[in-house]
Amino acid sequence: MASGLGHHQPMDQDHLRDLFEGVEPITFRRMFGGLGIYRDGIIFAVVLRDKLMLKGDEEVAGDYEAAGMQRWQYVGTRHGKTVAMPYWTAPDSAMDDPDEMTGWARKAIEAARRAAAKA
Repeated sequence: MASGLGHHQPMDQDHLRDLFEGVEPITFRRMFGGLGIYRDGIIFAVVLRDKLMLKGDEEVAGDYEAAGMQRWQYVGTRHGKTVAMPYWTAPDSAMDDPDEMTGWARKAIEAARRAAAKA
């Protein structure tokens, strides 16, 4: 339940379960300082540094970018090149709205399934 203090919900597993109730069952696994979120054994979202990111690919990138979602990128320490990861920040408007998040989560799950099928 929201505290009413005007702060966003913490990224704990209870809140994430509420947020992703439309795509249950989900599971969690700790990973490199963050948390992986899985459906049917396939990772479709991560929480890193208290930021929720959803799996994406070329098929959903346009929808994500149109919603203002930003791709996770970093500069590699060895080569100095920008590396783009297949995750985008979840839209702010969906962070406290399980109904809206369900649509985004379904896109992320489908992108994760496509990636798993290619692997």
